[in-house]
Amino acid sequence: MRWNPYLTFDGKCEAAFKFYEKALGGKIIAMFPFGDTPGCGDVPAEFRNRIMHARLAVGDQALMGSDAMPQHPYEGVKGCSVAIQVTDPAEAERVFAALSQGGQVTMPIQQTFWAVRFGMLVDQFGVPWMVNCEQPK
Repeated sequence: MRWNPYLTFDGKCEAAFKFYEKALGGKIIAMFPFGDTPGCGDVPAEFRNRIMHARLAVGDQALMGSDAMPQHPYEGVKGCSVAIQVTDPAEAERVFAALSQGGQVTMPIQQTFWAVRFGMLVDQFGVPWMVNCEQPK
């Protein structure tokens, strides 16, 4: 069984995934606009360039997302965070710095009682992230 976060955006999915591709060192595997789908005739013209589905591969993990449509208005990301677990403190620092560009740091990356490095932020697209590098066992 696998778990993959699926994020929703208000017309910024493509920009967000291009940002995540660089910040996380991944590769965009899929980026399908609503206008390129078989049912695009039912999509309002102003929404056809929005993203119906995006998939970013980072190693053997995936981050997926799409843009909201009028029948499902965007309400922001609430009550959850995307948690990233890394094993190298330098990589934790790099990922945290990259994701926080243009965003808001809510807890600077630092040592905690459970982690060599842990920090929290909300990125420029309104997505909350936690970056964690646990203490060696």
